[in-house]
Amino acid sequence: MADAVTFSFSDTIAGYVTRFDSGARLLGLRTSDGREFDVSLAGDPSAELVRNLDEPYIDASGHIDEMLSPGRFLFVYGVHYPERGGSFDAKRLVFLGRGSEDYRFEEPSWWIKQIESLADFYKRAQFGDGPVDFTEYRTEIRLGGDKTASHVQETDTISRLVYGMASAYLLTGKDEYLEVAERGTEYLRKHMRVVDSEEDVVFWYHGISVDGDSERKLFTSEFSDDYDAIPMYEQIYALAGPIQTYRVTGDVRIKNDADATIRLFDKFFFDPEQGGYYSHIDPILFSADHESLGENAERKNWNSVGDHAPAYLINLYLATGDQKYADFLEYTFDTIADKFPDYKNSPFVQERFFRDWSHDTAHSWQQNRAVVGHNLKIAWNLMRMNSLKAKPEYEQLAKKIGEIMPAVGSDVQRGGWYDVVERIKEGDQEAYRFAWHDRKAWWQQEQAILAYLILNGTVGGDANLREARQAQAFYNTFFLDHDEGAVYFNVLASGTPYLLGTERLKGSHSMSMYHSAELCYLSAVYNNLLINGREMDFHFQPDPTNLPDRILRVSPDLLPAGSVKIASVEIDEKPYTDFDADALTVRLPDVQGRVKVKVRLRPVAKK
Repeated sequence: MADAVTFSFSDTIAGYVTRFDSGARLLGLRTSDGREFDVSLAGDPSAELVRNLDEPYIDASGHIDEMLSPGRFLFVYGVHYPERGGSFDAKRLVFLGRGSEDYRFEEPSWWIKQIESLADFYKRAQFGDGPVDFTEYRTEIRLGGDKTASHVQETDTISRLVYGMASAYLLTGKDEYLEVAERGTEYLRKHMRVVDSEEDVVFWYHGISVDGDSERKLFTSEFSDDYDAIPMYEQIYALAGPIQTYRVTGDVRIKNDADATIRLFDKFFFDPEQGGYYSHIDPILFSADHESLGENAERKNWNSVGDHAPAYLINLYLATGDQKYADFLEYTFDTIADKFPDYKNSPFVQERFFRDWSHDTAHSWQQNRAVVGHNLKIAWNLMRMNSLKAKPEYEQLAKKIGEIMPAVGSDVQRGGWYDVVERIKEGDQEAYRFAWHDRKAWWQQEQAILAYLILNGTVGGDANLREARQAQAFYNTFFLDHDEGAVYFNVLASGTPYLLGTERLKGSHSMSMYHSAELCYLSAVYNNLLINGREMDFHFQPDPTNLPDRILRVSPDLLPAGSVKIASVEIDEKPYTDFDADALTVRLPDVQGRVKVKVRLRPVAKK
């Protein structure tokens, strides 16, 4: 094999400007891991400013020389030529802000505007200009928002859409988004919910197949990994949208469904002997060890243990303040901190287990592989939990993940975060091998962004801020679809959209509005309230009679105690003063029917 690359190819370099010779048109770029590249601008490349969804192209081609100041972070796309040891000719430059220290995605309204655009796209795609009618809902949505011929409605994708719409309402107060969230929640309750009175539990169908006026229930999962079983993660994500809606409305029926679903978890998925939760049960006996489950029998995994917190449990606690949910959260995080690290063998956590917590390294597609985003998701959620109940093991594990992951899970050449990699290097390998490809998925960028934002916002550190900014930069530069709307599922390593197969879709079994909306909601919260010291407004629409003692809880996330307080409250657009600024609660007026509540939160200056 040749010692050097002997062919030309196009690629991206993400780096910091070290020098710029205007006369020679030569730019020096230093990557995040310290390597320096010479980039030629002699070919008059185009240049632009990163832009949000629904923003026009912002040309910066006439300002290249004045913007290439030392220390500025940018993306350069160009062509590598195998001559004189290799040269790189720039064709496109993307600047992240007008000033060298500016990052547009840190603007106060950036993520709020983005979630509005996402909500508008999915509302238009699913319901057009007509009424919000969930009988018209489709799981599969094409690139531009058109529906496919498939008319299977999956419970989890509806729930994820509902989550996105409820989150959009929390940030904007636009009734049209809450209407979608509430109608979707009602549709789930009517069509996908099963109330088992004998066992006193609720469970959720995988979905329904609609044919004209008739519908066929799909009891067990149709997804290949979980076929003909009831997977824990589908039951978990059935709650994601309704619980986010519950935060807005206080509808007690939603809470009752959640409590009954948690009873399902505890009765049939929980392992009282070895601890933790099983990943699957069979549909007849609700047994975790039935032979029909095949390789999913008596298995535990990240989804069955770790997905409770981000999907619904943190939001359920935020809405209620109920200690039993805090205890459940603590149990899941204690389990994660105890069972998932495997640093004697790999820089990545272990994700799949047998009943006794021994490692399952031969399961289906995962084998002994790491999902990069799951490591980052653990760090992000550990720091959330650490604000509710601080434990050294939570913070230590989160910080350890934050420190070691960039070198093994990120692309230090182009920016962004990879998908699935081998957990162990073989022989003389110097890098952890990709399981199938080096593409980058939208949801894994979310986990990186939120992990490093909350690490920076809680424990500080220049490295955490740098990683957060780099991850936000890659996502906002390459994942936003400025032609059709919403965000791409996958991009190539270089950032070019990958538009083949199901990864071409904007709606599928794997993609709805959940991750992109969650990213917008929490990036706005962390950037504004934790990092940049800016006030934010949040919107609610409860019926006071539905809330115990008429107390509305308005904390936007699990944030460090005392870091945020209520600055002001409006009810039905009029100033209102019956609130506890430090406890982040509002005592609603003693009235019948819904009230519109707008709460302004103010960061508390760090001493």
